[in-house]
Amino acid sequence: MSMSSPRPTAASPLKLQFPQSLAVYDDYAAAQKSVDYLSDQEFAVEQLMIVGTDLKRIERITGRLTWNRIAIGGILSGLWLGGFVGLIFALFTSANTLQVLLSTAFFGAVFGLVWSLIGYAATRGQRDFSSITQVVATRYEILVEHKHAARARELLAGLPGALPTPFD
Repeated sequence: MSMSSPRPTAASPLKLQFPQSLAVYDDYAAAQKSVDYLSDQEFAVEQLMIVGTDLKRIERITGRLTWNRIAIGGILSGLWLGGFVGLIFALFTSANTLQVLLSTAFFGAVFGLVWSLIGYAATRGQRDFSSITQVVATRYEILVEHKHAARARELLAGLPGALPTPFD
């Protein structure tokens, strides 16, 4: 019984071998500007990474949910889905296309209405609002391969205000 050695894996494009911090910024635009500047200076930008850190989740409340809003949303969602299914059916049948579209849209609307009302009832009023969420970084760090760190710092020093605290 021989043990085979693990197969070598391809290097990930999202990794550097020995990264060093080049700079840390409070917004992505500033980090992007610095990388763009280094690119303009003909620096090997493939030796850089921008890493978003200190993640936070932001939830923006967009409105209050009511039975009427849930019902209308379910109907509209069902109409869209039913219409799409009707288009697919219409491609494979010789029946009247308009009749197929209207019937599938109707059944989709009924299904969407019932399904959304059941789903809302299951929450028992624990979430009576709609929202959108996004995960954002609060800091952006530029990492550079260790072999190119000195040159990157030297070039970046030429961009006014581009190099905040490098080891923040």
